[in-house]
Amino acid sequence: MTWYDDFDAAVRERFPDMEVLSGEPMARHTTFRIGGPARRLARPRSPEELAALLTAAEERGWPALVVGNGSNLLAPDDGLDRLVVHTGRLEDIAPDGPLGLHAQAGASLARLASFAQRRSLTGLEFAHGIPGSLGGGVRMNAGAYGGELCQVVAAVQAWLPGQGVRRLEAGELDFRYRHSVFMDNGGVVLSAWLALAPGDGAAIRERMEELGRRRREKQPLELPSGGSTFKRPAEGYAAALIEQCGLKGLSVGGAQVSAKHAGFVVNTGGATCADVRELVGLVQRRVLEETGVRLETEIEIV
Repeated sequence: MTWYDDFDAAVRERFPDMEVLSGEPMARHTTFRIGGPARRLARPRSPEELAALLTAAEERGWPALVVGNGSNLLAPDDGLDRLVVHTGRLEDIAPDGPLGLHAQAGASLARLASFAQRRSLTGLEFAHGIPGSLGGGVRMNAGAYGGELCQVVAAVQAWLPGQGVRRLEAGELDFRYRHSVFMDNGGVVLSAWLALAPGDGAAIRERMEELGRRRREKQPLELPSGGSTFKRPAEGYAAALIEQCGLKGLSVGGAQVSAKHAGFVVNTGGATCADVRELVGLVQRRVLEETGVRLETEIEIV
């Protein structure tokens, strides 16, 4: 029996109300708009159902991949023979005391920032323009304009392999630049508690609007991409190094080093995973040859 036949049988018995799609194109679930069909894509309705599904996958050997908004994910052209677990239905946000929030993994960072602003809570303004979800954001310690999620995450409810559901305090999360413990231990964020500070709602909204204007002016938001393609190197900035090497606007197939911001690889139309991977590799080689700096990808290539 194939893993997906076993999965289908188990879903009928254990998760009869969970939405499951067969052959669902990953291009519909990544901001790159790239990726072939997933063998199965499941959409749990609660953190509890997500945890139960992950436990079943661990016990029965289903090859699971958890995704949120797919905002830094590059999926293969020929698809995934895997169980893709999509957190998009886990989007509840609630107050947690006068200065805190508790949100599920699928809540968008933009919506979370707006929720905080309406409660006159400051600390999430930087996140308003980040196109990802809270779960993925915590996993990679997402940040922008001097802010990072590690500055506001107080604790996380997570599913951990071999352990099940646990609450992890901030000090256990090994937050570093674009890194958390979940990138090492295979854990999955179910929800998180955020600790914010009192602020002025109008001033918070003005700051969010200012950062939005800066993004629109400088970033190629009009084209599909995975956000910043490369991590910030220890020496300088990725975009400046790429432009210095004359690579701004360089294309491979439908993938292009953005002519607006060289730190982004964009899909100009019909780009494939192979196009993006070839272009990323070319940029890395040229920058290393000409500057001695080794660029690491921020996008995750499945």
